[in-house]
Amino acid sequence: MRGYDASRHMLAIALAAQAGFIDALGFLKLGGLFVSFMSGNSTRLGVGLAAGAAVAGMAAGLIGAFVGGVLAGALVARRAGRWRKQAVLGLATALLLCAALLALPERPGTGLTLLMAAAMGTVNNVFQREGEVSIGVTYMTGALVKLGQQLAVALSGGPRWNWLPYLMLWLGLVAGAMTGGGLFAMMGLHALWIAVAFSGLLLWWSGHLGPVDLA
Repeated sequence: MRGYDASRHMLAIALAAQAGFIDALGFLKLGGLFVSFMSGNSTRLGVGLAAGAAVAGMAAGLIGAFVGGVLAGALVARRAGRWRKQAVLGLATALLLCAALLALPERPGTGLTLLMAAAMGTVNNVFQREGEVSIGVTYMTGALVKLGQQLAVALSGGPRWNWLPYLMLWLGLVAGAMTGGGLFAMMGLHALWIAVAFSGLLLWWSGHLGPVDLA
């Protein structure tokens, strides 16, 4: 997260919280699969293939939807140029809105979770440099690795606080997951409307941040 100012750090943390919220909804809906954590789905896919379990098909579908979302977000970001953050967040918000609409029936199918996975793939294009992800906002393994590395730097006499943004990013995701899990118990997948509203708020916020620089 180095190279970004405090306002963009806060946007990244907010996006991580949104990812945790949406992943919790998907996890509880699907009974153990994820809409943003594709490492977990890849493991479930492998185990399911080995056991001949039907879960492998759903895991593969979620992975495909996530990659499709990354692809769509990357293409939109390319066309939007310096306004890529806003364009990507607009696409993610639209995908979440479609998922929320599919959740309106009394017994929604699992197709809406594919839209949720696509939205989570899309938002990973918000922070990028030279076409590569610079801050992953839906997966935390890299952030935890960097947290440990920066703690080692601090303990070795280097900068004392470079580890803090990575900790905050991880805590954002955990807080979002806690909130999503609690609201799912009360509202089920209708909690997606909260995610839509929050995504719209982040879109508005990104507009106030203005266009990105060339970094």
